[in-house]
Amino acid sequence: MPEANAEVIRFLQTRRSRPAKTLALPVPARGEVETLLEMAARSPDHKKLEPWRFVVLKQAALKRLGPLAEARYDALGLPNEKREKTCAQFNDGLLAVAVIASPVLREDVPEVEQILSAGAVCLALLNAALASGWGANWLSGPMAFDREFLAQGLGLEAQEFVAGYIHIASETSRPPERPRPDLAALTRWIDA
Repeated sequence: MPEANAEVIRFLQTRRSRPAKTLALPVPARGEVETLLEMAARSPDHKKLEPWRFVVLKQAALKRLGPLAEARYDALGLPNEKREKTCAQFNDGLLAVAVIASPVLREDVPEVEQILSAGAVCLALLNAALASGWGANWLSGPMAFDREFLAQGLGLEAQEFVAGYIHIASETSRPPERPRPDLAALTRWIDA
């Protein structure tokens, strides 16, 4: 019989992201962020390509990106009702790690596997932050994919995009539990 880690199981059964708008100062220090990145980098990675990287955005960098996000949002003609939420992650953000999906051209490792690895890094970073006692949230939105924003604001290459902006700071309140998926409706068992 395997030996279960009850503390980790309890964490995974109750983990809940903290809305970015509820996060406050202080934020983790550089050494703490580096430790979180080390944990996130232990994610599955076919052929050890490391098809992702990190860009740590401190508060001043996020504030610099806010006006660019607003300008790009308007230039793209996106719906006004989501503008504030999209831009608030930059205008009001305190610390975020942009997990950059950076696929490597390899015939033996499909691009989709590399992108899934970047997504695994996002979840690992989110869980590492939460398990370390920080509030954290994984956001994306139009500024994760807009080429002009990515090139101007983050200096990304043409094949790169943001798999997720992981916001990390102090939690101010625990969010209420939310409805969870109906596993029976989403699961199919195959015996033979």
